[in-house]
Amino acid sequence: MQMDEVVAFLEAMPGILVLAPKAGDGSPELAWGDSFFYFSPSGEVPLREQPFATIVTKTYPGEKASRLDRPGAFRVNVKASKDDFTRFTGHQPRDTPPPAEHEDDTVVAHPTYGTVGWLAVVNPGEVSRTDLFALLEAAYEKAVAHAAK
Repeated sequence: MQMDEVVAFLEAMPGILVLAPKAGDGSPELAWGDSFFYFSPSGEVPLREQPFATIVTKTYPGEKASRLDRPGAFRVNVKASKDDFTRFTGHQPRDTPPPAEHEDDTVVAHPTYGTVGWLAVVNPGEVSRTDLFALLEAAYEKAVAHAAK
């Protein structure tokens, strides 16, 4: 699976705002080439809201377990429900152990934000595709419900 396929899947959802930082737009250089997904029908970045999903293309500090220094490697990150997090990891977010090396195409706890319920997939493919898209849909629906409050 290519990164563009994940982006297209998310962009097809109504009210999606995609931030894709690049050189010259005032964003930090570390974020260039990554994508951040919000539910925002207005097209404005929601105040005091985190994205419900992200795609990163490089190793962030403290996240070497994903091995994103490989050519073409990327990681999809999803804000998951507690039930989904537990189903995929076998434990509660607060009990997330330090990350080992992540296998490609496998749903795992996010290397940094696993302790707050984020899941991740490095180089998603056919094994993780259905689960990843279901997790992205659930995160989107939760963001929509939150915005309606």
